[in-house]
Amino acid sequence: MHPQRDTRQRRAIRAVFLDVAGPLTPDDVLERAQAHAPTLGLATVYRNVKILAEKGWLTEVELPGSGMRYELAARPHHHHFMCRACEKAFDIHRCPEAVEDLAPEGFEVDDHEVILFGRCPACCT
Repeated sequence: MHPQRDTRQRRAIRAVFLDVAGPLTPDDVLERAQAHAPTLGLATVYRNVKILAEKGWLTEVELPGSGMRYELAARPHHHHFMCRACEKAFDIHRCPEAVEDLAPEGFEVDDHEVILFGRCPACCT
């Protein structure tokens, strides 16, 4: 495998993830990154987010009813809110208390993920 070059397109994609909190779809990345790399195409975004995920710089985020999203891998544990109207995802920075108590008796919880659904402030007006 050849070493990956640090191209203008890849720098623009990385800049998007460094500037935006919350998981992004490849389309979201394309829209934002084109401000820095106008000729950037969707296939290049897909290829680069895949490479960045394989390298451990990004992590995949699966939200029910939504395509794959990506966010910085080095972020602390957090959860997500998914707006049903605009389909944007937002970070939730705290966990519910005693989430382990929700498991059936005798079960051992080793990880958890909380996803809230509703409408974001922009879609509530």
